[in-house]
Amino acid sequence: MPHLLLISISGPDRVGLVAAVTGRLHDLGGNFGDTSFAVLGEGAEFASLCELPDAVDGSAVEQSLADIPQLDGARIDVRPFALPGTHGPAGMATHRIECRGRDRPGLLARLTEVLVEYDANIVRLNADRLLGEPEDVYLMRLAVALPPARTDACLAALANTASQLGHSLSAEPVG
Repeated sequence: MPHLLLISISGPDRVGLVAAVTGRLHDLGGNFGDTSFAVLGEGAEFASLCELPDAVDGSAVEQSLADIPQLDGARIDVRPFALPGTHGPAGMATHRIECRGRDRPGLLARLTEVLVEYDANIVRLNADRLLGEPEDVYLMRLAVALPPARTDACLAALANTASQLGHSLSAEPVG
C-alpha cells in the first residue's frame, strides 16, 4: 500500500532542478499530489506531497535526492504526511485575485487580514517585487476560497483596502 510523504527542498536555484527532482521521484515510483516550486531571490523552494510505494521509505527518498547534482548545497526534508492528501472545501479556490502597485510595508498583512475577516482561505499566494521604471512594482497573486454568502462583501473590502494603500485590485472567479 502506498504512503504519502511531504518532500521539501530549499537551496540555490539551478536550471534543471525541477526536472531532476521530479524525474528521480518518478523513478522511485512516486505519484505527485500538490506540488509547488518558486524561485526566491537566488534560491529556490520545491514542495510536494508524493505518494510512494511502501518499499520506498523516507530515508531512501532523502538519500536518493541528495545524490542529484542540482541539489548540491540544498536542504532536503522528507517526512510522512499524516493528513489527507486531497483538498477539503477550504482548499478549493473560488477566485483569483491580483493586486498591483508601489511596494509598501504592511500591504500583504493588511490584505490577508481582510480575508480572515470574511472567513476566506488562501489556497495559493505569490508575491514579487518587480524592478522597473519609473518605480518598482509589488505584485501579489492569490488563489482564495471565498464563502459564497460573503464573496461580494469580501471582494469589496479587499478592493477598498488595496485602493487606500495605492494599489489596484482585480478578481475573477476560478473556472
